[in-house]
Amino acid sequence: MSKVRVRFAPSPTGPLHMGGVRTALYNYLFAKKNGGDFILRIEDTDEKRFVPGAQDYIIESLKWCGIEPNEGAGYTGDKGPYVQSQRKEMYRPYADQLVASGHAYLAFDTSEDLENMREQAKTMGLANWQYNGVTRSSMKNSISLSKEEVENRLANGDPYTIRMKMPRNVDIKLHDEIRGWVTVNTNNLDDKVLFKETGMPTYHLANIVDDHLMEITHVIRGEEWLPSAPLHVLLYDSFGWERPKFAHLPLILRPDGKGKLSKRDGDKLGFPVFPIDWMTAEGEKYTGYKEDGYFKEAFVNMLALLGWNPGDNQELFSLDELVDLFSLERVGKSGARFDPDKTKWFNQQYLRSTSNEGLAEMILNEKLIEGDYSVEYLASVCGLMKERATFIKDIVSDGDYFFASDIANYDEKTVRKKWKEDTPEIMQELIAELSSIEEFTTANIETVFSAYLAKKEYGFGKVGPGFRLLVTGKGMGPSMFDICATLGKSTVISRMEEGLAKVNALKNAAQA
Repeated sequence: MSKVRVRFAPSPTGPLHMGGVRTALYNYLFAKKNGGDFILRIEDTDEKRFVPGAQDYIIESLKWCGIEPNEGAGYTGDKGPYVQSQRKEMYRPYADQLVASGHAYLAFDTSEDLENMREQAKTMGLANWQYNGVTRSSMKNSISLSKEEVENRLANGDPYTIRMKMPRNVDIKLHDEIRGWVTVNTNNLDDKVLFKETGMPTYHLANIVDDHLMEITHVIRGEEWLPSAPLHVLLYDSFGWERPKFAHLPLILRPDGKGKLSKRDGDKLGFPVFPIDWMTAEGEKYTGYKEDGYFKEAFVNMLALLGWNPGDNQELFSLDELVDLFSLERVGKSGARFDPDKTKWFNQQYLRSTSNEGLAEMILNEKLIEGDYSVEYLASVCGLMKERATFIKDIVSDGDYFFASDIANYDEKTVRKKWKEDTPEIMQELIAELSSIEEFTTANIETVFSAYLAKKEYGFGKVGPGFRLLVTGKGMGPSMFDICATLGKSTVISRMEEGLAKVNALKNAAQA
């Protein structure tokens, strides 16, 4: 068996959608699992839809995800160039070869001619007119025209395209590694353009020629390309080339399961659909998973399970584990519904598994806080906050009291329901108890607090909410003993003393 070689071949017509990233990921996993090569090829034959910056965006996105090619555009390799516009001169001989062998022909029809035929078909009740084996005889091409007229048109420099000559009533069979056998009759296919007037190949010809020249063994791509597969098989057969194996991946569906997840759904439904930020030429910004605070490992882990399953209940995988377990046999045929809440869950799991010191370094590197804080202090905060956080930024926002000089806002619900008439007196007594602690550790704070409750015969609910409110301004959170030990004695005492007057004023205002 020849060495496995797969390619991810996006078009630079805009930012890389998460569906494209998943296609790249499955190609990457398959290549690594089988000791093969993963190639990046940029298919930019659609000149009208080309978007400046999209190619660089594709490369940067794959780098961030950690699924980099070992060959291709932006990388090394001996099968290049890996950008189709740079391979322009390679394609014409193959188009001419198809014409010479009778598998393709020259078509001189203008865009106006084609539009007129479509309009005529509509008036006759034929909505889906096609350029095919039935209609080609009434069009202007090298099949319907005399040899002399064709030569005259060529001598005059008349523009033309090269179309595939689709045979009549032939069953094209191909085996899909995911879907099994697929059979399509050529009577249902049209004579696709293979070479444009501009001198550029269409996707269909360039794709087949490049896959052949780059020795691609497996074509793993999205389900939307399945209708093109019969034409591609016919092209391989027309050239006399060995076909690669095909695998068409299921669609990624919207959260409601109604239709394919699109680039526009993110803004509408409130979640990213791009791996990293994308800025349009008009200055419109689309947020990516990276900038939204997701771990790349969580993003990749989530994508891997959108269409593939390991055969058991395991959900968390490293990239190396995915490589070991991946197989096309476990990729489903049905569309995979995207769940934004589950995606947040994945991020939460990766955040929790990251060391406190690692999270502290990220906070510093990403400049999520102002002020001069040590890694040791931030690690303590992360240890307290990460079990309740989904994103690193949540540690900073939900734990804002760790980085504030004083408490500016107090939770209104806690003030209203938990701040009783005797709470100020209780807090004054608690301040005195806490002030007596010489070594302000978690254990010592808990011991003194528990002794106070026992001495006064109070339940925790009578003292705890007020204590938390004065120190943090919140109604809930991690252990108060840990919080106090992290903040330090002077900060805790001063906050409690200053907070008494503030909270009393809030309570009186609410009752007025």
